[in-house]
Amino acid sequence: MEKEKVSLEEAKEHGLTETEFVEIQKILGRIPNSTELGIFSAMWSEHCSYKNSILKLKTLPTKSDKLLAQAGEENAGAMDIGDGLAVVFKIESHNHPTAVEPYQGAATGVGGIMRDIFTMGARPITSLNSLRFGDPKEPRNKYLLTRAVKGIGDYGNSLGIAVGGGELFIHPTFTKNPLVNAMTVGIAKHNEMASASTKGKVGNKVYIVGATTGRDGIHGASFASKDLTKESEEKRSAVQVGDPFMEKLLMEASLEAIQKNLLVGIQDMGAAGISCATSEMSAKGKTGMDVDLDKVPLREADMNAYEIMLSESQERMLVIPEVGKEEELVSIFHKWGLNAVEIGTVTADGILRIRKNGSLKAEIPAESLVLGGGAPRYVREEKRPSYLDEVAKFDVNSIPDLKPDTVPQTLTSLLSSLNISSRRPLYEQYDTEVGLVKVVEPGEDGGLVRIPGTKKGIAVATDCNSRYTYLNPYEGAQIAVCESARNVAATGAEPYGVTNNLNFGNPYIPENYYVFSECVRGLGDACRYLGLPVTGGNVSFYNESPEGPVFPTPTIGMVGVIDDVAKGLRTYPKTNEVVQYALVGDFQPTISASEYLYRSQGLDTGVIPKVSLEKEKQTIDSLIECRKKGLLSSAKDLSLGGLLVALAKIVISGNKGIEVNLSALQTKQERLDALCFGETGASFIVSFLPSDGSKVSEAFTAKGLSFFPIGTSSTKSSLSVKGDGFHWEWTTKSLAVEFESGLKSYFE
Repeated sequence: MEKEKVSLEEAKEHGLTETEFVEIQKILGRIPNSTELGIFSAMWSEHCSYKNSILKLKTLPTKSDKLLAQAGEENAGAMDIGDGLAVVFKIESHNHPTAVEPYQGAATGVGGIMRDIFTMGARPITSLNSLRFGDPKEPRNKYLLTRAVKGIGDYGNSLGIAVGGGELFIHPTFTKNPLVNAMTVGIAKHNEMASASTKGKVGNKVYIVGATTGRDGIHGASFASKDLTKESEEKRSAVQVGDPFMEKLLMEASLEAIQKNLLVGIQDMGAAGISCATSEMSAKGKTGMDVDLDKVPLREADMNAYEIMLSESQERMLVIPEVGKEEELVSIFHKWGLNAVEIGTVTADGILRIRKNGSLKAEIPAESLVLGGGAPRYVREEKRPSYLDEVAKFDVNSIPDLKPDTVPQTLTSLLSSLNISSRRPLYEQYDTEVGLVKVVEPGEDGGLVRIPGTKKGIAVATDCNSRYTYLNPYEGAQIAVCESARNVAATGAEPYGVTNNLNFGNPYIPENYYVFSECVRGLGDACRYLGLPVTGGNVSFYNESPEGPVFPTPTIGMVGVIDDVAKGLRTYPKTNEVVQYALVGDFQPTISASEYLYRSQGLDTGVIPKVSLEKEKQTIDSLIECRKKGLLSSAKDLSLGGLLVALAKIVISGNKGIEVNLSALQTKQERLDALCFGETGASFIVSFLPSDGSKVSEAFTAKGLSFFPIGTSSTKSSLSVKGDGFHWEWTTKSLAVEFESGLKSYFE
């Protein structure tokens, strides 16, 4: 029931503090009514206002001469890739909705990020997802994982957008709080890009286009700004319901309207629905809006102003057509079977006025509602968690080293483990062929897609080792950036720009805020050193249950650019000629903080691999230099599971044998387990024709990097590894069987 004046208690129930309620009264010059309270609560929620993170985020590097849209300016980041084209990309979370209703929660996460891309005038060409779930041996975790994956697949497949890559990390910390981060990449022409602003066009009409408005998703923004509890699991009404076929129509209609230059501005109705779209477009254009809710097409009867303003019904846009082009706009959306209804006017005074049933329901300065305007901004108390000192004391020598005869079984065990095994059961549910853009499919280090109509390609990757960021937030975040850059480089592309999804616990807990702050600092330092702008992203706090917060997960989404996809690299050599293999970079493996340590000892502890931003950049630069000169046949990054796992993946992916000799590396490693399964930064396994070996070696050693020849391709279908005191051999088939077995049973 709508009320003319609300109380402090009601404000607190809406997630606002007493101080914030007082500030709202100052802004309005009076006590807000219930509709205004709902609008403020949504727009000032963590999810919309970034009130506890924005001051930290402003420390990230956002400048680049290639940027076409600064971080936070538009719905997504945009960078110039030459030839009048732009790559448009962003990553966002749908964590809380997935925990409550995994199918719709994950599906609408995909839908939301797609809309952020095509509202920029970019056609989505590929998507990725970065997932974190608890052990699927537990029925609830299996249900959440399999239903979320199905939701992602069904929505994306229906839209016709190819999945280009992604990642999955399984750990008990994500049992109550799974993480679903969705990334989409699109391509736009510079002269066909759109803005989410009124552009000061006073008097222009405001239209709502797309689907009808219902009660689904009300309080979705505030729901995503609270800890998960038993009560929250009942809040399915806060989870939106998606219709991918409607979104496909909306995408085509929106792109047609943009390409025909009919629009002043266009804004997706995501979190907070009409409240967000009207206030953000007005604030960016330094205008106001006068909106009549009686004109909004509804799918449910008797909805009041509060419900209509806060509804997060999917597949809707707010658009402002150019004067005189309104009829053409409406005809386009009607042609695609969609609503296109005038609901208001752009005004000059900066006030958002909402009317219903002939009376004024809200009157709020638009600027006061938005990020960078009147929304509150805080830096919370920080306290270094005591566990960080404890885990740093771990001594790897307290763990007995492997005996040579146990290595073969250890490798096959790791290959079938949940965090290393094949992700085929996931990505086979996604369409990777649609659009004919795939060059390197999911399952390798990075994905690579061609830009239709050109030789150019976009490489994509999402990365974060949540264990590393738990054990060392600052350096773990640096490693996440570097690994994502390595995975892009492994396709032959040059790393270009970064989007991030920062997943953390309750920011009001000082230890959580310290971890968040350190991750942001590490992310910023790594991006600055590598020369990569952060183009935007998402913060997801309150990923916390009564058992505590999830492992901190600053997911890095990265794009790279390659001039000719025909010159791209894969994990394995595409040639049938004999090739040599070398380990290049800065190989300093340790079992501390490794997947091997967790799988063999059940331990999440220790000092994470050494980080050298200088070595990382030199290694990536050298790899790209060799690729441009046509010297490399393949490239594989070293990550979870270490050297032997990387070699096994090369053999499995290419179905070609390799004969390896590790004697030269043995002299530099005290422990056999570290040599075989230790984790390291700044390292690749590359292959090349024997005639190019000296040139490849020079490219790396000239920069002070290591170059260890380790093997040669073989006509035998096996991985053969020799060294001082051992000789192991696995058939390609046996490795593939183990690798493909890890997740398979959970999706059958």
